[in-house]
Amino acid sequence: MTSGIVGVHRRALRWTTNHRRPVDAAIYALVAGAAALLQLAGLWEFFSLLAVPVSPWWTLATALPACVVVLVRDRFPLAALLAATAILFVDLLTVGGLVPLLVVLDTLYATTRDASARRRRMILVAVALSVVVVAVAALAATGEVRIAAVMALQMGALLGTTYWYGTAVAQSRELVALHRQRAEDAEALAAGARQAAVQSEREAMARELHDLVAGHVSAMAIRAEASLASPADPVRDRAALRAVRDSGLDAHEALRTMISVLRAPGTDIAAPRRRDDLTGLVEAARSSGLRVTVHDDIRGPLPGPVDQATARIVQEALANCLRHAAGAVVDVHLTEDDSEVKVRVDSHGGATLGHPGLEGSGWGIELIRERARALGGDLTAGEDGEGWTVRARLPKTAAV
Repeated sequence: MTSGIVGVHRRALRWTTNHRRPVDAAIYALVAGAAALLQLAGLWEFFSLLAVPVSPWWTLATALPACVVVLVRDRFPLAALLAATAILFVDLLTVGGLVPLLVVLDTLYATTRDASARRRRMILVAVALSVVVVAVAALAATGEVRIAAVMALQMGALLGTTYWYGTAVAQSRELVALHRQRAEDAEALAAGARQAAVQSEREAMARELHDLVAGHVSAMAIRAEASLASPADPVRDRAALRAVRDSGLDAHEALRTMISVLRAPGTDIAAPRRRDDLTGLVEAARSSGLRVTVHDDIRGPLPGPVDQATARIVQEALANCLRHAAGAVVDVHLTEDDSEVKVRVDSHGGATLGHPGLEGSGWGIELIRERARALGGDLTAGEDGEGWTVRARLPKTAAV
């Protein structure tokens, strides 16, 4: 029983919502008829400015047109407001009914609620003029200043309150729309920031992967190519195989570390190279055939980003020597002053092992150049006489 009543109520409410304007017009017509019946019964009295009393049914002459205006209230709000106002003026100066005033207030609220800020200001001016017109018309019809003032005050209070309420609703809607737009903008900015962070992380991972694997793989290929290019020697060949095996195991471990980082969110990437690791890098290069000499004139610790960039530049320069100048003489110079660190790697002699795939992509130099620029420095690499030189300048005040 209860569920049936609730269902009927919901259907009735849905129908009323879908037919809002006809329902409102019908309600106003019923109110007009009820008011006329109440006056006939002596329970209600209209405020008429006519010199001769008329039947209460004459109030329907203005009430019913006002009900028609309600039907077009939402489709043509300004036109409906003007028509309702004209009907109200006629009603006030004649039979003094109730419904035209109610329709004007309803239409004024709906128009103000849905109007733009500029149009609301125009409506406010129209409301003020309407109050003045009502006062002047009442004074002309009655000749009584008191009646004109009372009507002006009543009309001003009714129209002003309705306008204020419609404006408050409109402004609240505008604030909601503004906050919604700001939330959407913030969400878009957050999405952009997330995308930028993901892109930055991908680039960082690519650099780290290149740093970790490129040197090992290049050493493997170069040692194997050197062994194949030389006459057979069991001792040397086995030593070369052991070196290839060790480099392969190191590369495999590096890849496993990187994969574990990718699988476990929040895990720190394997620590990047630092200047303290240069000894190991140099020894690995020497074992691969380079004749490396290091001149390290830096005393004391360096800022973390600068320290890492220094080791990274030396690592890539040595890897390039392995690819392009196997057996070369390499001089690594590290110097500093009060404001910056200078890195220079000179290589002379050596031979390019002309095996396809060993020439490299050039990406490593571009990555360390990008890293130097990110720290506010610069890096150049190119031929210098009969050799190749990599020069880098890294400010000590580089931001993280």
